[in-house]
Order: sequence, then C-alpha cells, then structure tokens
Amino acid sequence: MIKHRGFPGRLTGTDFQFVIRRANPKGVTPLTVRERFRDRRPPDKRADAGFMKALWEYFGEHPFERGNLDAGRISWLYGREIIPAEDPFDPASYDALLQIDVAAAKLSFPDIFTDDWDDDEGGQA
Repeated sequence: MIKHRGFPGRLTGTDFQFVIRRANPKGVTPLTVRERFRDRRPPDKRADAGFMKALWEYFGEHPFERGNLDAGRISWLYGREIIPAEDPFDPASYDALLQIDVAAAKLSFPDIFTDDWDDDEGGQA
C-alpha cells in the first residue's frame, strides 16, 4: 500500500480522517457509493470539501493510486467527484487508480476551484 507522504491526515481541528496508517489486516475496505443527502450536518459537508481540496492540491487532474487514503472518506465522493481511472476497476484494492472528475467536482465544490477558498469557512475565528 502506497503512503501519500505530505497528504493531510485529517481535517484540521476535527476527527475527520483522510488517511489510514496501515493496511487493514482483515482485508481491504471496498469503496462504495454513499448517498449525500441535503440535510447532512455542516461538519460533514466541510469534511467532504476539505478532502476534495486536499485531493485537488495533491493530485490535480492526474490519476492517483488509492493507497492509504481513507475508504470511508473516498466513498462520500466516489461515483460522482471521484471516479475509477482504470478498467477493470477493483474497489477493494489499495492499488486501484482513481481520478477526480473535474466537471463534477467544480459543480459540487465550486469554492475549491476559485482563488478565494477560505480554510475556516467564512473567516470566523
């Protein structure tokens, strides 16, 4: 399992993790499509946006290996903003290649792709 050195481990100031420390000895957690409902809690929405921002800054438009990226966090974006970059695709592999669907990501998280992205969501201290 590749470890993405320099990728943020979690959303700053929260317990929303972005990476895992080591491979799961019971087997790889498969990626699944999770439904994002409109009434999700604001912290969950910030975690999605923070994770997408980190992916965009770290990988950009290029395909990337799943590696130590958290399956649960990927699954909130999988099938929409994050798509398979290979065919056939194994959702239960640490070596699986993924890619950001830039058009979908810009629709879902427009603030990430502008110059005025603010890490603390609104400038409140």
